[in-house]
Amino acid sequence: MNIFEALRKDHDKQRKLLKELVETSGDTKKRTQVFKDLKKELSIHADAEERYFYVPLIDSDKTQEKARHSIAEHHEIDEFIEKLEETDHSASNWLKIAKDLKERVEHHLEEEEHEVFQMAGKVLSDNQKGSLAEEYISYIEKER
Repeated sequence: MNIFEALRKDHDKQRKLLKELVETSGDTKKRTQVFKDLKKELSIHADAEERYFYVPLIDSDKTQEKARHSIAEHHEIDEFIEKLEETDHSASNWLKIAKDLKERVEHHLEEEEHEVFQMAGKVLSDNQKGSLAEEYISYIEKER
């Protein structure tokens, strides 16, 4: 497995959790659990992705700008999570914020998969792609 396959696998998990989240209603155990799972998944993924994907990309002039942009988007996503935490789960605007979060995360994932991955593919060696995947997966498994 290479780093792109490892990241894409987790991206799919995030998409599934986001879809589940916006299908919940009110202050229910389901909403609370899906939100908790999504929050943890996004946090662990962002940490691992920044360490094992973006750090090597920042070192290259070709990918530095995209890497910095993606890291900034991680911080925007964190702000949506904070808003959801501060908002009563039964409040009418909670679902609106959750939908905004879903839109922001999906935009981020699409950009990564269709732009950043292509640029990174030209910068990283095959060995790096494999070793970064191993380090990324090891970190994710330890944190979950």
